[in-house]
Amino acid sequence: MTFKHLLKGALASALLLSCPVAAMAAPEKPFTVPEVRQWKGLDGSLTLNSASRITYTSDAVAEIANELAKDYKAITGVELQVVKGKASKGDVSLALKADKKLGTEGYSIDIDNRVAVTAPTTEGLRWASKTLLQLCETSPELPKGKITDFPQYGFRGFMIDAGRKYIPLDYLYKLVDVMAYYKMNVLHVHLNDNGFKYYYDDDWDKTQAAFRLESDTYPGLAARDGSYTKNEFRDFQKYALSKGVEIVPEIDFPAHTLAFTRYMPEIMSTDGVNGGDHLNLDAPETYEFLDNLLKEYLEGPDPVFVSKRFHIGTDEYQGDSITMEKFRAFTDRYIKYTKQFGKTPLIWGSLTHAKGQTPVETDGVLMYLWSNGYANPEDMLNLGYDVVSIPDGYVYIVPAAGYYYDYLNTEMLYNNWTPAQIGNKNVGDDNPQLKGGMFAVWNDHPNNGITVKDVHHRIMHALPTMAAKTWDGKDVTVAYEDFARKSSNLSEAPGVNYLGRQGNEPGVVLELATVTPGMELPIEEIGYDYTVDFDIEGADEAPGTVLFESPAATFWLSDPIGETMAFSREGHLNNFRHDVRKGEKNHVTITGDNQGTQLYVNGKLVDNMSRRWMRFGNSDRKMAQVRTLVFPLAKAGKFNSRISNLKVRNYKEAPAK
Repeated sequence: MTFKHLLKGALASALLLSCPVAAMAAPEKPFTVPEVRQWKGLDGSLTLNSASRITYTSDAVAEIANELAKDYKAITGVELQVVKGKASKGDVSLALKADKKLGTEGYSIDIDNRVAVTAPTTEGLRWASKTLLQLCETSPELPKGKITDFPQYGFRGFMIDAGRKYIPLDYLYKLVDVMAYYKMNVLHVHLNDNGFKYYYDDDWDKTQAAFRLESDTYPGLAARDGSYTKNEFRDFQKYALSKGVEIVPEIDFPAHTLAFTRYMPEIMSTDGVNGGDHLNLDAPETYEFLDNLLKEYLEGPDPVFVSKRFHIGTDEYQGDSITMEKFRAFTDRYIKYTKQFGKTPLIWGSLTHAKGQTPVETDGVLMYLWSNGYANPEDMLNLGYDVVSIPDGYVYIVPAAGYYYDYLNTEMLYNNWTPAQIGNKNVGDDNPQLKGGMFAVWNDHPNNGITVKDVHHRIMHALPTMAAKTWDGKDVTVAYEDFARKSSNLSEAPGVNYLGRQGNEPGVVLELATVTPGMELPIEEIGYDYTVDFDIEGADEAPGTVLFESPAATFWLSDPIGETMAFSREGHLNNFRHDVRKGEKNHVTITGDNQGTQLYVNGKLVDNMSRRWMRFGNSDRKMAQVRTLVFPLAKAGKFNSRISNLKVRNYKEAPAK
């Protein structure tokens, strides 16, 4: 699936101002993601214009009104005045209105001679504003009629593994905006984890491990290759809540804890097999360490973990039957410990795997059902757990790993799956204990070349489908082919283009006769798929000479190490087998997609940096090396060569031989 942006700025403004109210047949249900639940169409349409206003009467609605105006301008280029007062013809009004049938997230949009948006809660009004924005993004003409909308599930989420791969906060902010635009309301951030020992010479001391949050209790615990301060993580969570998205932080234990056992070896398991990955459940120091660490983030009137929910991990701990009894007692202890701080504990389902007699508290606990072998859905429901559906065989993404999904099978999910389907068990869409569903990105293979841009590409491939299936459940009515095509015309979110998409249709998106050193270009980058062409008359270039750069990447004319054409992003340098030489004239073509990057010189393929598999030691296990590039175009470097006839296209095309 591709994700394109509609025209913005002056062209979009002209369209909005020039389209009159038109008479038309009663329209079909307008397209949005997720699909609205109910629609009653009328004849005709309404076009908002620069004279339209956003009005409200209750101060509780002011923030949403101003956010709607800001987002509307980002999408259309038109600025709408926000006014406290009654609506007139052509206006958009926002109002709170009681309606028990709509629940806490439902809303109505009545489009006639004005747009009347009502909901029982500000939460519902916020989701209504996203629907209205998507309608405006699809067409300047709003079909007259009434929308009544509400979700099937209250928990509509996504989990990102920041433990094995550092995910910068500036991206997480954008991700919150994207999720809100598609009415996804839970972002689960997995804060600690470690790689697999067999990729590191079977040596725990060499194996990647990270905890991503600052700790004053245990200075130096946070990873050096990227972590969040407590204040900035707290601020991020509050921002997300202002957008209707709850951040659920997870500290995973007693497995996946190499970052902790490396910091404090006395809490490491002594079983000789799982070693650094597992905590020692017999050591008093283990409980002292965890109690102090969790208290630092959960305690106080303004805790570091803002959400009412906190995920304590508890997955994949291995051992014999005696160990499993200890694990069950451990899980029960930290469920109760979390509750002492007024938090709802969330856990990974493990109690089928960890069979035993030791009771584990169920009341007020939310369990993620991810593997039926670890937690049988029927048994967990019978025990009394409320559950979230996140079945690994359906919704796990592990980028470039060769197992689970590199990209989710969205057609299968859209046509055949709902959160009720957990592995080979269907627990019923209307089961009151089933609170919702989510998907996940697990970055199992640290340092394999996958970038945050690549992670986002996979997220955006999946997110529209998962938004539809967690909001509408089995009640989607749009054929998948139409859904895929129409959803590709929606932006990621107002003002967000992290994919680097340029243009609506295949074509040339940038053309410059000459690129001068240090010049700023009109677009920052171009994402997959693309073709970049230029002519070069070579000159002497010092090592470290940049051709183009953006905040996310650099394309080198002469890289700092090999002095060849190359690109770098997120600490990975990829060298092409071509260097710029004084007096040589060449035509250069670079093509890129989500699988790799290619360099052509004078029509001949010089390097194809596609995905390749690397073996480790004597093991049969392989890890992919990914060499993708979202091509940087924000600024030209300080080069001596002459660059001319730059042409950037938003599709991939190898040069003719």
